[in-house]
Amino acid sequence: MTPVILRSDLPGLPVRRGKVRDVYELGDRLLLVATDRVSAFDVVLADGIPDKGRILTALSAFWFQRFGSRFRHHLLEVIGRTAPPPLEPHAETLRGRAMLCARTQVVPIECVVRGFLAGSGWKEYEQMGSVCGLRLPAGLKRCGPLPEPIFTPATKAVTGHDENIPFERACEIAGVGTMQTLRERSVALYREAAEYACGRGILIADTKFEFGRLNDELILIDELLTPDSSRFWPADAYEPGREPESFDKQYVRDYLERLCAAGHWDKRPPGPPLPPDVVAGTRRRYVEAYERITGRPFA
Repeated sequence: MTPVILRSDLPGLPVRRGKVRDVYELGDRLLLVATDRVSAFDVVLADGIPDKGRILTALSAFWFQRFGSRFRHHLLEVIGRTAPPPLEPHAETLRGRAMLCARTQVVPIECVVRGFLAGSGWKEYEQMGSVCGLRLPAGLKRCGPLPEPIFTPATKAVTGHDENIPFERACEIAGVGTMQTLRERSVALYREAAEYACGRGILIADTKFEFGRLNDELILIDELLTPDSSRFWPADAYEPGREPESFDKQYVRDYLERLCAAGHWDKRPPGPPLPPDVVAGTRRRYVEAYERITGRPFA
């Protein structure tokens, strides 16, 4: 287990910090550093999850390599034991948690694909019988499989939650041709990834993809099919009608929800400290997701 990295610091390089990643500008390239930060209810917690950034990076790299021959992506290299100029002095910090990527013009739409009815999709279905305006058959169960995967775009929020929007609104933002291409590509990616993961004992309930333009070509960017961008469920414990345990930070959310119910937190910053068993339990879930999907031990 490596030391927890809550913040990277590369002096002299422009940086913007998200909830998990620190993104540094290197001319026509970007350096995406996945920290061990964890957020819940839009609050970044003071305690990180050991190795979380390394797991997210390794899993993204696995999927990029798997899809790379047919779906072009932005990953150039994962920083290993050595780092290219001007990053050599920071190789130890960056090792295994930083991706050097081509810089693109980001399409400002989250490309969400859902294969199961969960999360905000289930809430809308309960009230309206639809998800993002798409009418669905009556009688579907919570966390049950959808007849076919559906594409439900969302706006990219700088802070707070992304907002689900109809496909027509996404077309107004990004262009009809662009969104038709991204819908087709996203659903194809989801189908292939879901089939592969199912063979490894994981159901991908939903996931989100991001795309950017490089030389007028739409390519995959950001992270890919990780527990932070997807809802992973263990196939052997799945039962339609109830929310299964998932391989992500839901373990943290469940703990925080218990604090809220007891009146010990109100979901506003600062977040409460995480006890060691919650940290360890969350890390264990991320590691298991990586090992099931890749078939490799995490080290």
